[in-house]
Amino acid sequence: MKGDRVEIVVDAGDTTRTYEVVASRAGRRVETAVRRGVVEVSEVTRNGSVVRTARFMANRVLALVEQPVPREDSSEKPLREDPKS
Repeated sequence: MKGDRVEIVVDAGDTTRTYEVVASRAGRRVETAVRRGVVEVSEVTRNGSVVRTARFMANRVLALVEQPVPREDSSEKPLREDPKS
């Protein structure tokens, strides 16, 4: 979904660096995967083809923050209010 964003905070020796991967167009999403000690964050199209990928060594990643765009979807309904009140 356009606007989905993942922030990656990486240990760069004496300091930290922050990187962002953002779904730049409508219909794209951001996916994360951890494989063989590598964290991959990819921007993916509707078809599943990868547009771009950022790779980081897992032992250097301090934080991985996923920030999805709030969906206007009817499948996510708010919690029911207590009928007693």
